[in-house]
Amino acid sequence: MTIECISQAVEKLIEKYEERDPFRLAKALKIKVLFEPMGDYEEACKGFFMVQSRKKVIVINSDLPEIIQRIILTHEIGHAVLHAPTLQTVKAYHDFSLYDATDKTEYEANLFAADLLLPDDEVIAKLKEDNFFFGVASEFMVPPEMLDFKFRILKAKKLLMLESPISAHGDFLKKLSH
Repeated sequence: MTIECISQAVEKLIEKYEERDPFRLAKALKIKVLFEPMGDYEEACKGFFMVQSRKKVIVINSDLPEIIQRIILTHEIGHAVLHAPTLQTVKAYHDFSLYDATDKTEYEANLFAADLLLPDDEVIAKLKEDNFFFGVASEFMVPPEMLDFKFRILKAKKLLMLESPISAHGDFLKKLSH
């Protein structure tokens, strides 16, 4: 799936539901969100998405800080929107096996999350105010890797020509903790 297709999917969702908040968006999409303790160590499962009996469910690790839960939820909504239509059977996306640096679905879900959480115009405005990449990521309360994914989207849209000082991999959420 191309960056353009992912960005169009995000734009359609925002237009249809007039919503960027992942908690309210999940509710609008009729995705059940559950919170379960799974530990707060680096290798702990952060969350996963599954479809069972045509019902979409996202489970988020309740031991993580709320700001990280929000990022994980947005990433899992990306799986629900981008990948659920192609699921043939019950399938769970979760970081023990799929937060792989080379996994295409993880890369796509990260692009989705970056595009939903970081509006184009706001990112560009913040970059003009503060050209310091890490400062902008901090202002948006996202890991720098998430901003790197947004840079890729903005470059594909020809809205940004700056280079990101980092190159995030699809597995960066696996290492996310407090």
